[in-house]
Amino acid sequence: MENYLRSALLDAPTRSPDLSGRQLPPELASFPDNTEIAHLRSAAVLLPIICRRGEPTLLLTRRAEGLRQHGGQISFPGGASDANDTDAAATALRESREEIDLDPALVTVLGYLQEYPTVTGYRITPVVASVSDRFKPRIVSPAEVAEVFEIPLSVALLPENYREETYERDGMIVPYFALIHEGHRIWGATAGILRNFCFRFGGNGV
Repeated sequence: MENYLRSALLDAPTRSPDLSGRQLPPELASFPDNTEIAHLRSAAVLLPIICRRGEPTLLLTRRAEGLRQHGGQISFPGGASDANDTDAAATALRESREEIDLDPALVTVLGYLQEYPTVTGYRITPVVASVSDRFKPRIVSPAEVAEVFEIPLSVALLPENYREETYERDGMIVPYFALIHEGHRIWGATAGILRNFCFRFGGNGV
């Protein structure tokens, strides 16, 4: 499985944005170019893949309802980069330890997806990693993380599982993708990154 994943991932982060998993409202004449994207705040998220009982799963978190931004939404472990972070992987691993007590010694970084710019002013580097099945998630800060759960990786890698929805922002109707699985509604940037991940592997599942 690790070799399969490595074969389709980038060896290093790139600032060439991958927009295949997002749609833009028709009112926008153009998307910011690479120079503008480079000035967005840097962030990184971890896509932790765990092989449990022979089936790979993908770990996700649900943010606490009381958070000012994206409260209650499903996300990957991760967050904004700090000055002391050496690279995107360092950011994703630091944040994962702070949020769900993930020991970096249990993590093998497999590669990266292209940066994903967001309307909230971040350029997110997705870091794909294999995590030992010895890992037992523990919510470190209930004020930030309300739930940790896993979905089968096969669910995330099937393009037909993503449906198109819309919401209104600043007077524009903004389309986005959503993935629903066992009562969890994954949408926005998280679903966009997952859909990019899906098509990185040709949308053929596992």
